[in-house]
Amino acid sequence: MRAELESKELLTFCVKKVKGLSKVKLVDAGFIWTEPHSRRLKIKVTIQKEVLNGAILQQTFVVEFVVEPHMCEQCQRSNTNSEVWVACVQVRQKVSHKRTFLFLEQLILKHGAEVNSVGVKEAPDGLDFFYGNRSHALKMVDFLGSVVAIRTRADKQLVSADHNSNTFNYKYTFCVEIVPVCKEDLVCMPHKVYTSLGGLGPLLLCARVSNQLTLVDVATLRTAHVDSTAYYRAPYRALVSSRQLTEFVVLDCEPLAPPQGRWQLAEALVARVQDFGRNDTQLFARTHLGQLLKAGDTVLGYDVQGANMVDPELDTYKGLTLPDVILVRKSYAARRRARREKGTAAARAWTLRRLNVAAEEDAVGKDAPGVRNAEEKRAADEEAFLEELEEDPELRARIALYRAKHAHQAAQRLPSSLGIDSDGEEIPEVPLEELLDELALAPESLDDMEDDE
Repeated sequence: MRAELESKELLTFCVKKVKGLSKVKLVDAGFIWTEPHSRRLKIKVTIQKEVLNGAILQQTFVVEFVVEPHMCEQCQRSNTNSEVWVACVQVRQKVSHKRTFLFLEQLILKHGAEVNSVGVKEAPDGLDFFYGNRSHALKMVDFLGSVVAIRTRADKQLVSADHNSNTFNYKYTFCVEIVPVCKEDLVCMPHKVYTSLGGLGPLLLCARVSNQLTLVDVATLRTAHVDSTAYYRAPYRALVSSRQLTEFVVLDCEPLAPPQGRWQLAEALVARVQDFGRNDTQLFARTHLGQLLKAGDTVLGYDVQGANMVDPELDTYKGLTLPDVILVRKSYAARRRARREKGTAAARAWTLRRLNVAAEEDAVGKDAPGVRNAEEKRAADEEAFLEELEEDPELRARIALYRAKHAHQAAQRLPSSLGIDSDGEEIPEVPLEELLDELALAPESLDDMEDDE
């Protein structure tokens, strides 16, 4: 606690330290002036107590306290060496993009899971969280297990030992591996998992990622929920990820069944955007996006017919007929590009908080080609994550979005704030009523990086 000299808080703290006051009645207490540098505090205390035959005895005495400078263990450790840590949580995911960590970063900030960390450092496949206490690291591991599907491994290293007092100091390391299947990934289920799920699949689309994977068969709308225990019992990787998505134009879309929540089974006839003007190739697909698609829309999907899918699990299914294309989500990229070319695109009215992450130490200079390519991929992943937040209200509800400094200017832009393009098509944007107010955001937000470009 923080208390000034001769304050009520300090007086209350000192009076509680006086032994025996519970047996008498405290009448008055106050400070007696002492030199501030004397390291002495004097309190004049007046007490009363009933003695023989109802007589009340009152007495005044002085209590002297000695002020001793002292630092807590965490402050002492940080002052001596800021790099000293007791426990480290290494979070890793073996995928080619950082979108999972961008989402995980927002969950950590929303729930305040980073408050006890003494530092966060970037690693090639994830992040390292450092803690001054083992219990804080265990709390972080529990939090990660509640929001994403993981498996953990713990290890410890002896730092020092005192055999006379039988005390040992260890450094603890917790390795957290996130399931390498992300949202919008296409997976092929192992044959024994396919059998245990009642013939679901075998090609499934990952529709949602939390502490369990939500896999959907787009041809039947049947879903399966797979937790980390079930996944690592028979692991599998993605056949193709979101970086291999191809743009298609919807030529026709015919619903086959009533809507089931946010999905509706439909049959769609599509053509590749890159084939326009070259050939008349048309592809047929069953999709779960019947509520969203109509003729003329642009949609992102996996070109199964033209892709080179090499996976041992596919060879176990004899006579399996692969679909021509698997549609994933509706695309607004063309309309966004048209806005930028016309100069009508404006900065987003919202922003995100960021973790204070120390960059990975590398001897390669910032201008090296490999570093530039990594920065370009990171910027593309960040932009894709921001667009996904605009398009997916369910994902947006799980994190905290804040008003940007220019939010009032965005509210005055009538056509853009409504998200209506020139041809009447709605482009998803975040409503201002969903944003939280914050006076200052530091460090730099994802949105500000885009403005600098």
